[in-house]
Amino acid sequence: MKVYFLGTGTSQGIPVIGSTHPVCLSQDSKDKRLRVSALIRWEDYCYVIDCGPDFRQQMISSNCHKLDGILFTHEHADHTAGLDDIRPFNYRQGDLPIFAQDRVIQSLKDRFGYIFETENRYPGAPSVVVTEIENDKPFSIGDKMAIPIRVWHGNLEVFGFRIDDFAYLTDVKTIDKEEVEKLKGLKVLVVNALREEPHPTHFNLQEALDFVQLIKPEKTYFTHISHNLGFHADVESKLPENVFLAYDNLEITI
Repeated sequence: MKVYFLGTGTSQGIPVIGSTHPVCLSQDSKDKRLRVSALIRWEDYCYVIDCGPDFRQQMISSNCHKLDGILFTHEHADHTAGLDDIRPFNYRQGDLPIFAQDRVIQSLKDRFGYIFETENRYPGAPSVVVTEIENDKPFSIGDKMAIPIRVWHGNLEVFGFRIDDFAYLTDVKTIDKEEVEKLKGLKVLVVNALREEPHPTHFNLQEALDFVQLIKPEKTYFTHISHNLGFHADVESKLPENVFLAYDNLEITI
């Protein structure tokens, strides 16, 4: 299985519009981050986790021509705003499967009502097949099972996902003990690390490092990174062994 990091930035991306912060002015390509998303590939299957406003650009950069489905962590715009751009996949493949909890599906219907319209559909509108997912209920993607991992983004319930020995968690601030048990024995963990200063709804760097010590995966990649975390090269040089900063267009094999 291969994991391609489509985007590793926070909700504003890096560089932030109009910012003169040194990281936003950096010429290092690893300091330029689109909104957070990942592409999971194995055999002939290809799934995306989240579909943010940079989705079109990310699909082109990753050379993705076929998509089997989208897994949504939650409804915030940096994770959902690119849904209209699935149309080229619809034209080639037909309806695209999406997987999300009921609250997220309702939010998508509110925002993209024309996609879910059953009568008088606009010609060429995107088309989806919806699978509602719930905690403690693994679901099938291709020939694998995805296990929802419930985490808390402040007071908002968010789903991460475990697929085989890989887990992807974003927008985490807290996690219940029973969910931690679902993450034991991982080869690769991907989790958010926003910045050094505390944040009300996201792990900061120290919280992310403490979480790694709790889970003890073989390798960890941090994502959902703000410009306030610092330059990629500087931060990476200070991380423990087998803990890395992810960056856009990084691909790893599990």
